[in-house]
Amino acid sequence: MDEMMGLELKMPAPGNLNDDAQKLECYVALVSADSKLAGDWVRALNDTAARHDNPFGLAFKAVAPTDIEGLAREADCLQAVIVDGGSDTDGLEAADVLAGRIHALRSQLNIFLVAHGAVAGAAPLAGEPGGGALASLHRRFDELFDRREGNFNHMFRLVQAFIARRASTPFADTLKDYVFSARDAWHTPGHSGGDSLRDSPWVGDFYRFMGEHVFNTDLSVSVQVLDSLLEPHSVIQEAQDLAAQAFGARHTFFLTNGTSTANKVVIQQILGGGGKIIVDQACHKSVHHAIVMNRCEPVYLKSVLHPEFGIYGPVKRADIEVALDEHSDARLLVITSCTYDGLRYDLKPIIDYAHQRGVKVLVDEAWFAHGFFHPELRPTALECGADYVTQSTHKMLSAFSQASMIHVQDPDFDEFRFRENLNMHASTSPQYAMIASLDVARKQMAMEGYGRLKQCLQMVETLRRAVNETGVFRALTRDDLIAKPLAGDNIRLDPTKVTIDISRSGYSGNEMQIKLFDQYGIQVEKTTYNTITVLVTLGSTESKLLRLIHALKQLAGNTHRRIHVGAPRRLPEFTRFTCLPADAYFAETEELPLMDNGTKATQKLIGRTSADEIVPYPPGIPVLVPGQEISAQIVQYLQQLLQGQNTTEIHGLIFRSDEPMLRVVKTVSAGADTKGKKSTANKAGK
Repeated sequence: MDEMMGLELKMPAPGNLNDDAQKLECYVALVSADSKLAGDWVRALNDTAARHDNPFGLAFKAVAPTDIEGLAREADCLQAVIVDGGSDTDGLEAADVLAGRIHALRSQLNIFLVAHGAVAGAAPLAGEPGGGALASLHRRFDELFDRREGNFNHMFRLVQAFIARRASTPFADTLKDYVFSARDAWHTPGHSGGDSLRDSPWVGDFYRFMGEHVFNTDLSVSVQVLDSLLEPHSVIQEAQDLAAQAFGARHTFFLTNGTSTANKVVIQQILGGGGKIIVDQACHKSVHHAIVMNRCEPVYLKSVLHPEFGIYGPVKRADIEVALDEHSDARLLVITSCTYDGLRYDLKPIIDYAHQRGVKVLVDEAWFAHGFFHPELRPTALECGADYVTQSTHKMLSAFSQASMIHVQDPDFDEFRFRENLNMHASTSPQYAMIASLDVARKQMAMEGYGRLKQCLQMVETLRRAVNETGVFRALTRDDLIAKPLAGDNIRLDPTKVTIDISRSGYSGNEMQIKLFDQYGIQVEKTTYNTITVLVTLGSTESKLLRLIHALKQLAGNTHRRIHVGAPRRLPEFTRFTCLPADAYFAETEELPLMDNGTKATQKLIGRTSADEIVPYPPGIPVLVPGQEISAQIVQYLQQLLQGQNTTEIHGLIFRSDEPMLRVVKTVSAGADTKGKKSTANKAGK
């Protein structure tokens, strides 16, 4: 890559930079079929770079149109592309197509157009007569340069300015500057930059353990220079705008209390006060909570269980379409993509189907914030047309826990109402280090996301190969994880979630998790009865990979027993609603024992209405939600979980003197809610 079109280039010497900045190198490719023009321009631009302050180490390289896609795939430090559009309309059309292909490979690259000014200026805008292939010309490129112009100083500065904006962290920089200005704090929080702890004989050790900047970056809304998360106008708004650009959204909002809050905000935006919502039964519990909080009428869709591995996948596309057809009054469809296990919907046909029926779409991408930054992971929900996307930036990227984003491209978006809904849920005392981490995580993906993810995918291949070579463990493929009912739905797999079949070892997933932790100091992400799942993230290293492979090889070699470790328990069938979830949750209730010699408890509970959400972990899918009728199958399932050898968390149970109890509606009769209305359960989800 250092030698193109016979022209060997050297990196321009950086100016007065710190050690970290001296390591920076940025390639800018000039793409032209005119080798003379390309050679002349590249020499002139590199001469200009050598004479000017060049903090990013910009080096210009000439590339033939046929070679640029290969360069985009291989050169991680490629940051910008200048495309020569020639001097006629045909050249402009070819440049536009080429820019589209480059964007499909590397969504973050700045792309500039060099063209004959008169021709480019005459290109019609989108929506104008004769737009055709040139309709995107004025939005595809960051900037246009006249082909006849020889002001290379201006071109260099402009390219550098676009890269500098992408590399900026307006909030994080302002926070750092404020901390280093060493202001005296006479405001919240009470630890006052850590001064309350630093010299304490009792808690000074905590200060030293956590470090100085954990405390002096924990500031207050009183510090006006840091902007307001609830009403941003300066550096936080700038950071959010950069995030919207980086993730491909119209608007982006930062949150410091997780995607749980993000989901609640979006559902309140669309369904505040009530309305019908179509939702995957296996969606995150925050969606079920929002249904109660906003008095929604849910239409639950059934997730597909993979019987061999106990993994619940997406909902069948046909079931989603049936629900949309049968519930024409639904206002929102909620989909989780990718799932905890990395299974991704083919979203575009589903979103298009919903939009044709006037239904908005929220996609929970909590586990897929990295998707836009590598072509093997695209398209993302935003690219497929989702109206709202929620992402846990902390799960796969470099943000702090609880740091999340909401991305919006709803054409009917009401920003004022949205801010009010957001403010109802967000803290008035946000954690500023979290906001800074969102700013920095966005910068990292914008500047090096492609290269870092390429390394992740290479580690995935190494890990999969090593796992399979043990002869005992097996890294499950996409085809392994797709249950038969989903075979025709074009379900995809996020390879960064590596699920390993351990059934031949004779250990259960829980036992394997404990062995890896106790014997090798390795903590995995999740387990089922016969699988473990590990995440390969930006923080995965070659050393960690080596230790994981070593541990698995050791465990494979020490395996002597081949016992049957059990089978996945199928969730009981989803029963009907007797009332709205909100009516059940807030109704007068009573507590009934779940065990009580088994048979007696079952008889008392059958036909009653649950007032709470009951969620076994794993798999984390509600067995009961408020308003749902309790069946004998559900009671027996919960009893079996509590009596099993392997401990299962069951969220929502009440324990009185260690006796598990279910809260049930006391006054609502079966078949009607407190207002005498019927609630609907989707036939496709039964």
